[in-house]
Amino acid sequence: QVGLVESGGGLVQAGGSLRLSCAASGRTYSFYSMAWFRQAPGKEREFVAAITFTGGSTYYADFVKGRFTASRDNGKNTVDLQMNSLKPEDTAVYYCAASIFGFGSKENEYNYWGQGTQVTVSS
Repeated sequence: QVGLVESGGGLVQAGGSLRLSCAASGRTYSFYSMAWFRQAPGKEREFVAAITFTGGSTYYADFVKGRFTASRDNGKNTVDLQMNSLKPEDTAVYYCAASIFGFGSKENEYNYWGQGTQVTVSS
């Protein structure tokens, strides 16, 4: 069994920062990469960032480049997303996902999903 649990969401003013964390449990040795997606109200879920679980290579959506940074701690089986210069349009539920074979931006590349954590950015 694999479990992914997100934490760190909350309410922040525009221009502020939040750090999300995703704790993985179970067969984490099978992970090739982990990613963050988000879903705003009334919109489809979209890719935010991905990181390979061992080498630490990263891949970002254009709209977060320079503002968000993904990192991982293999010893703790966690992946974090540091979000700076937050904008109201970043308001969404943020999901952590893990893939055993891919490293990309498509939802169907990811095998396991967390329940999500709400991020709200006020203007």
